Amino acid sequence: MNNKKVWFITGAGRGMGYHIAKAVLAVGDNVVATGRDTDKVAKALGKADNLLIVKLDITNLSEAEAAVKAAIERFGAIDVLVNNAANFYAGYFEELTPQQIEKQLSTSLIGPMNVTRAILPVMRKQHSGKIITISSSAGLDGFEFGTAYAASKFGIEGWMQSLRSEIAPFGIHTTVINPGFFRTELLTQESTNYAAPLIEDYNERRTQQLEWWKSQNGLQVGDPDKLALALIKIANQEEPPRRFIAGADAIATAEQKVAELQKEINAYRELSVSMGFDNG
Repeated sequence: MNNKKVWFITGAGRGMGYHIAKAVLAVGDNVVATGRDTDKVAKALGKADNLLIVKLDITNLSEAEAAVKAAIERFGAIDVLVNNAANFYAGYFEELTPQQIEKQLSTSLIGPMNVTRAILPVMRKQHSGKIITISSSAGLDGFEFGTAYAASKFGIEGWMQSLRSEIAPFGIHTTVINPGFFRTELLTQESTNYAAPLIEDYNERRTQQLEWWKSQNGLQVGDPDKLALALIKIANQEEPPRRFIAGADAIATAEQKVAELQKEINAYRELSVSMGFDNG
């Protein structure tokens, strides 16, 4: 009996997707590794009997459907989907162009929706499956210079939380991952795009922000190989967590957000609960 899982991983040629694919291959599971440039994916992961490399631009639904078809033809099932591929458009909201914001959302929000839409019929037929979607600490709390990115990740959160109850009756589980800073290629020139300086009022803070973000590349505290192993552990659980907050820095962000929410609830509790119709 073959107990190997079949993993479908987006953005597998670099960054977190590469680390996840590498770890899954090492434990002997089957991997469908996707990316826009299959040569880069092949160069990163090499060749293996349990590896299928498929071209996929996640913003293209027809490519997602073709990639899923190829996966089924090769392995016969898809047990775990990892929605990993994303990008990062950094900058002050007024300076980010509508086109940049659209690219952020089309890749980091609509893209995972496309891939999930293509895979759900397979998982429904199997009556099993696990969907692991990489969000961010920015999906829990927004931050200056990150309006577009946080908007995409907040969208991921609402979509996954709502989808969860729709597909649970089919035996399909969803897990949102909220990583903190991990040492991947997210902050490299290939993955991060900055808004052009347009508005003088932001000059001083923009300079500080750019210096900080560019200085963080290569200094992130999180080990992506350890996160990859954690995802394998989660995928092997019969009842995986609905959310996994990854990294001490991400835990700190989450705890701060919980405390802020509770403070705001308490501060306006009387006014909040007075919204009902008066009796009599």
